[in-house]
This record gives sequence, C-alpha cells and structure tokens, in this order.
Amino acid sequence: MTRRAARELAIHLSFGLGVNQQDVDSLLDTLLDKEYYNTLAGEADIYREFPDGKQLQYIKELVRGISAHGAELDSYIDKYAKNWRISRISRVAVAIMRTAMYEVMYMPDVPDSAAISEAVELAKKYEDEETVAFINGILGSFSREEL
Repeated sequence: MTRRAARELAIHLSFGLGVNQQDVDSLLDTLLDKEYYNTLAGEADIYREFPDGKQLQYIKELVRGISAHGAELDSYIDKYAKNWRISRISRVAVAIMRTAMYEVMYMPDVPDSAAISEAVELAKKYEDEETVAFINGILGSFSREEL
C-alpha cells in the first residue's frame, strides 16, 4: 500500500468518525480488522490491499489525531472558507481538509507541500472541479497564513 492509499484510507476513516457514533479506537478496531477489511474489497479499490505495519501506524496516528484535534481543524476550515459555514461543506471535503491540515500541523515527517498536493489530488477522485478548487484555496490560504 502506498502512502497515498494509506492517506485515502485515513480520509475514509475520518469521514466515518463524522457519520458513526463510535469512538475513534472502536472505529479503527472494526475497520482495520483484517477479516472485516477484506470484506470491503468489492466496495472500493482502496480496500484491495491491507496496510502493512508502517502504514497501519501512520493511518492510526492520523485518524486519532484528526479526532483529537477536530475542533481546532474545523476552526481553520471556518476561518478560510470565506462566507461558508462548515455545515454547508461536503463531509468528504471536510475530511480531506482535516487530513491535510493535521499532517501539516502535527506530522513533521510529511512535507507540507506533499500533504496539500495529495489532498487536492484525492479531492479530484471524490469531488467535482469546483469543490476541488475550493479545497485547494482553503488549504493554500491556511498554509500561507498559519505556517
């Protein structure tokens, strides 16, 4: 599994935090159970390969961090989403932005430009062109103003 695939999986899990009423560790335990994970292979390509130990560690750190810092990350989204309330932004877009912002702020081994570039590329897979531009604009403003 590539780092991009692990990041995409973390975005799926981060999205799941907003939808499910499970705590972060229960969600991770459920979705990263190898047997259960293998049943998801038909749902999306991302589930065709189970993450290795290093990728599992990265995914768990990222998802736990997003969960722990969700309010802070959302405040940055609110700050830079001019004239938009976070409740009006798609949950997928929010999960993508939270992931990139968390990586930039709390994962020094991930270059800032890589976190933002990967977020925009993944957004292209899940969102329309206008939303991708919106995500890119927010992340660009965030990186210029906050770093």
